[in-house]
Amino acid sequence: MLRVITANVNGIRAAARRGGLEWLADADADVICLQEVRATHEQLHVVLQESPLAQFHVHHSPAPQLGRAGVAVLTKNPAKRIVIGDPQLDEQGRWVEIDVETKLGPITVVSVYINAGEVDTPKQEEKYVFLEAMDARLKTLESPRRKKPVLVCGDFNIAHHEVDIKNWKGNLKNSGFLRQERDYLDRWFAKSWADLGRILGGEGPGPYTWWSWRGKGFDTDGGWRIDYVIATSKLAGRARTASVGKAATYAERWSDHAPLTVDFN
Repeated sequence: MLRVITANVNGIRAAARRGGLEWLADADADVICLQEVRATHEQLHVVLQESPLAQFHVHHSPAPQLGRAGVAVLTKNPAKRIVIGDPQLDEQGRWVEIDVETKLGPITVVSVYINAGEVDTPKQEEKYVFLEAMDARLKTLESPRRKKPVLVCGDFNIAHHEVDIKNWKGNLKNSGFLRQERDYLDRWFAKSWADLGRILGGEGPGPYTWWSWRGKGFDTDGGWRIDYVIATSKLAGRARTASVGKAATYAERWSDHAPLTVDFN
């Protein structure tokens, strides 16, 4: 069995203080994709060396702005990082891609953190620029000429359908549920990419993966499903289970997101 976890940690050092790294270690994954690491290389390695994840191999792409974004892939086996040649994917702390040998053979794994965006601001335009770069890379990764299957894991900051967001009517004009954003997911999932969280998680509503720190959204399950594990067809066919690790209580949360775990055999 191969176990993959994706988790937006909302700051690796904060997650460590709240017990998140112990949770991830106890889950016994082979591959862990992290988003919003918010740390330099040195800070990340110090935190991991002081945690139960110390033996993992680490591939990290920090954001150019301190304390922002940042993605990483942790693997039990050594891996090779791939340089794309696109500054949107290589230099923004939002995309890290590796090749790694696993129990299922060699696969390509991506940890991605798509911009949150904000309507009618430059942040939304930046989100679309990144989505275009990601769209181009996904077309390359899904090519029939590629030998390795591919997993893309992370915080997409887009809820796909009405069943993926509790208050969908109130968010039709907000970033994260705009028709133009959702069109990218329509295109990706129409043919080459399988949305394993939805395929294995049932018809919905939910299971959600993000709830605001504020208000009663966590207690009433007023969330969004914005964390994804997507796979090319051959690998998707080997996926067996997907589960969201929502904390039992608000006090036990170690991020505003819950980790998504997918098992393959």
